[in-house]
Amino acid sequence: MNTTAVVIGASGFLGRYLCRHFARNGREVVAISRTRDGWSGDGMFLEWDGKTLGPWAYALEGAEVVINLAGRSVNCRYDEKNRKEIIDSRVDSTKIIGEAIRGCRVPPKLWMNASTATWYRHAEDGPQTEWEGTLGEGFSCKVAKIWEDTFFEEFVPAETRKVALRTGMVLANEKDTVYDVLCGLTEKALGGAAGDGDQRVSWIHMDDFLRASEFIIRDPFLEGIFNVTAPDFPKNREWMRYFRETVGMPIGLPAAKWMLPIGAVLMNTEAELILKSRWADPLRLREAGFRWRYPAAAAAINDLESREGLAGFFRDSERRSAGARAWLPAATR
Repeated sequence: MNTTAVVIGASGFLGRYLCRHFARNGREVVAISRTRDGWSGDGMFLEWDGKTLGPWAYALEGAEVVINLAGRSVNCRYDEKNRKEIIDSRVDSTKIIGEAIRGCRVPPKLWMNASTATWYRHAEDGPQTEWEGTLGEGFSCKVAKIWEDTFFEEFVPAETRKVALRTGMVLANEKDTVYDVLCGLTEKALGGAAGDGDQRVSWIHMDDFLRASEFIIRDPFLEGIFNVTAPDFPKNREWMRYFRETVGMPIGLPAAKWMLPIGAVLMNTEAELILKSRWADPLRLREAGFRWRYPAAAAAINDLESREGLAGFFRDSERRSAGARAWLPAATR
């Protein structure tokens, strides 16, 4: 059986971890990206430009899974140029992958495409499930809708399943990620509530993101949209308290709503990324039988403190599973 995992956008945050995870679990890995910068070094690397066919397309032939994570980061100012690049990078890459799959003699078994829990409206009225969620307003929601519409409109052979991953904030102790930024602010006593502090946070520990991806790959009956989040949705004020407890900072100065746009300009980002309430309930994963290793935010944040970087994250995973390996005969280890 062909166990090739093709990771497109492999030099990004999630791509690095997926490449390492698949390699450690016995899959042949093909990493596709515009540049090697940031790539984990696992598997075979192929370059692409994100919008035209090339030699990379042959890697999709008969693959077990193709995961598309390509797209310009939304952590920036939403000026006209950046908005266009954010949308175009997602639409172009998704369309060309669809074209490549249609050209395969043996199409891949599964095409997973990144999406975002930002698809949903503000969460004042309760959790949003895959079946009953309502599309929100604003640029982030527009991007999410265009991205998913492009994905599902791409025709592929019937033997290729399609799954869109509406993912919350993925937590890993990695430089310049959400976890790193919030820990840094908290250490400076700036880890108080943002705005009124009532906005919900949809998140998932990196371990569970990798395990959920594997869970979907292994079940041939799962397709469509999945909320890839934890079953815990703390309010922002609770979320920041967990970070204060983890880094040992008793003081957390709050940021009033009027202050956030100013801070966002200084950090070259958008206040929307902080103020929007996200409450994406992972109903389909739960109903399919998935079980979270880190279902609660406090434990997830605390666990990652000692698992710095890609090497630290996977080294700790090996250490935690060593007990099970100890029972195996030496010849099978």
